[in-house]
Amino acid sequence: MNEVPTKLSTIRRIGFLTLDEYTMIAVSSAIEVLRMANRLSGQTHYSWTILTLDGRPVPSSNGMSYSSAATYDAADDLDMVLVCGGTNVANFVNDKVVNLLRRIARDGVVLGGLCTGTYALVKSGLLDGYKCTIHWENMAGLREFHSRVKFQEELFVIDRDRMTCTGGIAPIDMMLALVRSSFGKTLVAEISNQFILERVRDGYDRQHIPLAARLGFNHGALVDIAALMEANFEEPLSAVELAKLAGLSLRQVQRMFQETLDTTPTKYYLQLRLRRARELLLQSQMSITQISVSCGFQSTCHFSKSYRALYGRTPRSERQPQKSDAPEFNASPALRRETSRARLPSI
Repeated sequence: MNEVPTKLSTIRRIGFLTLDEYTMIAVSSAIEVLRMANRLSGQTHYSWTILTLDGRPVPSSNGMSYSSAATYDAADDLDMVLVCGGTNVANFVNDKVVNLLRRIARDGVVLGGLCTGTYALVKSGLLDGYKCTIHWENMAGLREFHSRVKFQEELFVIDRDRMTCTGGIAPIDMMLALVRSSFGKTLVAEISNQFILERVRDGYDRQHIPLAARLGFNHGALVDIAALMEANFEEPLSAVELAKLAGLSLRQVQRMFQETLDTTPTKYYLQLRLRRARELLLQSQMSITQISVSCGFQSTCHFSKSYRALYGRTPRSERQPQKSDAPEFNASPALRRETSRARLPSI
C-alpha cells in the first residue's frame, strides 16, 4: 500500500494548496524535507510553490502565512499538488476548491493531502476507491458518510496517484518515503540525522498510540477487553459478555478495572462511547439522534445527561461556537474530580 509507484518517484515540482487556517507545522515539515534533500545532495532536485485560490497568501491557524503564493494556473507545470488544511477545514472547502481539485485531477497531476487536506479530496470525490488517511479527529465523521473511501489509521498512505498523511510532523515521514523512492536510503538517513529524528517511521505506523500505551499499562487481558469495547459501540456488550469473551469471570474483570484504572468496566465503556460521540459531534454533520444511536445510547435524553456529566455541557451546546476564553470543561470541581479518575488519557 505504501510502496511508492513509479509515477510518484519521478515527482520533482510540488504545489502546496493552502486553505485558510491550514496547519503551518504540517506544511513546513513537508517543505523542509525537500529543502534538505536539495542541500545534502548539492542539487536542486525539488522545487515547491505555495498555492491559493486567488494567488494571495492565506493565514495559517497560528496567524502566520507565507510571503508569496500563486494560483494553480500561474505555477509552473506541477507533478503533484498537496492540499493543506487545518482544524476548521470544513469551513473552507467550497465549490471553488472542489472544482479546482477536480480540474487538477483531470490534468493528470498527482494529488495528496496534509493533515486535514484529505477532507477536501474526500469531498471532491477524488478518493473514492482509494486508501487514505487523515487526522484521527476527523476520521470518525468522514467514515460515516463516505463508505467508498478506505480510511486507514496509518501515519501516511500512498495509494497509486494519491498521497495522504495525518497532521503534526507526519508529513516528514511521507516526504521521506518520496525522497527514498528516487534517491535511496542513504539520503533519507542523512536528512533524518539533520532533523535529529530517532527513526524514520513508515506508512504502517499507526497515528493512534497503541491501546496498551494509551491506557498507561501493559495488561494483556485488560487491553483485549478494551479493544472489544471499541469494536462494539452501537450495540454495547454487557460486562458479563465481555468477561466471557475474555475467558475471565465477571469478578476478575471488575477487579482488574478497579485496581488498574480506579473505575468499573461499565463506566470505562461509557467513557469510550462518549469520546466517540464527541468526535462525531465536532467532525460530522450527523444529527444528535444519529450520534446517540451509533454510540449505543437508548435515548437522546440518556446520551445528553451522560455527555454533560463528563464534559460539563450538552451535546447541542458542544456544537455551538465557544468563547475563546471559556474553559473547555465547565463542570463543578466535585464532578471534575469524580470524572477525572475515569477519563481517558489524552492521545
